[in-house]
Amino acid sequence: MDLKVGDKIPNFKAKDTNGNDFDSQSLIGNKPLVIYFYPKDNTPGCTAQACSFRDQYEDFKDLGAEVIGISSDSVASHQEFSKHYKLPFLLLSDSDKKIKKLFGVHSQMLGLIPGRVTYVTDKNGIIQLIFDSMLATKHMLKALETIKKIVS
Repeated sequence: MDLKVGDKIPNFKAKDTNGNDFDSQSLIGNKPLVIYFYPKDNTPGCTAQACSFRDQYEDFKDLGAEVIGISSDSVASHQEFSKHYKLPFLLLSDSDKKIKKLFGVHSQMLGLIPGRVTYVTDKNGIIQLIFDSMLATKHMLKALETIKKIVS
């Protein structure tokens, strides 16, 4: 089932960068969310995308939003990636690809590359934007623009 604008994001659980249990319910109802799915830690596009969110993270925080990155990489890979690039937000490990399936994130290029999709929700978990593009650095701009509209 593919999610669309106006849908409520599904509940999901995963291990975060620190190996802790993350439950989406802990944030829904409290703050707007930017949830971005990306193909792989330490690849050029994914690094550029993560660093663009890192560089503007304070802007998201100032607007009351939280940023979460999700890929199928392991917790150990996320820890290394996060530490190396000083990422201030959580990365979630979706090693069994259940969250990706739950959101309906499709693979690109004949199924060879995991999808790159960003979801922006209001504080009640209602999707306000779905940005599906392999242009890694455009995701942060679209997400920030949407968060600004939501909270104004």
